[in-house]
Amino acid sequence: MESHWKGHRERLRKRFREHGFASLHDYEALELLLFHVVPRRDVKPLAKRLIADFGGLRGVLDASPGDLAKVPGVGETAALLVRLVKDFGSAYLKERALAGEHISSTEELEKYCMASMGGLKDELFSVIYLNAQNRIIRVEPIQEGTVNQAVVHPRKILEKALYLKASAMILVHNHPSGNLRPSEADIRLTRAVQEGARILDIAVHDHLIIGGNRCLSFRNEGLLS
Repeated sequence: MESHWKGHRERLRKRFREHGFASLHDYEALELLLFHVVPRRDVKPLAKRLIADFGGLRGVLDASPGDLAKVPGVGETAALLVRLVKDFGSAYLKERALAGEHISSTEELEKYCMASMGGLKDELFSVIYLNAQNRIIRVEPIQEGTVNQAVVHPRKILEKALYLKASAMILVHNHPSGNLRPSEADIRLTRAVQEGARILDIAVHDHLIIGGNRCLSFRNEGLLS
């Protein structure tokens, strides 16, 4: 039995080396990761169970270490490794977004927002502040939990923009339900921020709503005044 799983591991590693990630099924990619923390055992059944239990590879990566560790055969070390890989990916996408020369609402930025916010179970409202060259100054979390004008004060957003000497901003928050449709509260908040920013000569380039691996742009939907 040992020779079986050892041979399988080497064949999978060889396929990844020669043909890359795209040559693997999702469960096989997860197998490759588990090889590093689950020695001397066939991990294909475990990888397939994780994919099934969490609804796909994205669900596995979005799961908390605590939830992953509850699956028999995973353990704390493997659960932490999975979360580390997810966070490495988010950090990579953030750096790529920050390195962009000119940003208003780019594909790189949307990828970063989807990676960092798409799997969150609670709503998070952040603001991406930009300088006069549309380069990112800072990504600032503003509010976690219910997002509306009652708890996300436009004044707080604008005060931070003045402190950072920002010339523009992009609002972004997630809908944990996956439904991208903006609520009336989302629309009212966006308009309130726009009105205040206009007085200060600060542009609001966009408001992005993240739902899982999808993104809605207020600008593209004609919702910015």
